[in-house]
Amino acid sequence: MLGAGVLSALAASLCCITPLVALLAGSSSIAASISWIEPARPYLIGLSVLVLALAWYTKLKPAKLATDDCGCVAPTKPTFWQSTAFLVLITVFAAGMMAFPMYASTFYPKAQLKPSAAATASTKQVKFMIAGMTCAGCEEHVNVELAKVKGVTAFTTSYASRSSLVTFDPAQTNEDAVAEAIKRTGYKVKGYEALSPTKN
Repeated sequence: MLGAGVLSALAASLCCITPLVALLAGSSSIAASISWIEPARPYLIGLSVLVLALAWYTKLKPAKLATDDCGCVAPTKPTFWQSTAFLVLITVFAAGMMAFPMYASTFYPKAQLKPSAAATASTKQVKFMIAGMTCAGCEEHVNVELAKVKGVTAFTTSYASRSSLVTFDPAQTNEDAVAEAIKRTGYKVKGYEALSPTKN
């Protein structure tokens, strides 16, 4: 029962755990391969809560005392795996996994833009529509890759709007290069929209 609770809690946040593990392992291309599970997240969380509630109910309800042949109560000492302390540990771990998307971004390295040499007088802003982002950690994952593109001067990525607004120097890079950087994360670029150029 506890195993089912933990597994469903892990599965509920797998869409945010996988990109972080992949990024730390240096294999960011597989990061969004679990994003398909995100629509099932509320159901998995519900299953976890239900299983853990049932485990707590079973643990806290009055136990029937075992008796031997003469009707005497046989003392039984529960193992650690049957103890309340273990159930508390499992509950805390499951709660941490279910809440992982809320704090996933804290584990990502902050995206640092490299100083670009001899920027031109104008920059271009392009809004990229991205499929597969499910949490704030996904935003950081995309930002880390965007920061590596020579000529990118600013970016604002939002998983809520499923987009990234990227400002870049058109003399040093273009839309295709930026889209390729986003695709390296494993997320899909569904399209992009060029906004008006800005003057520095």
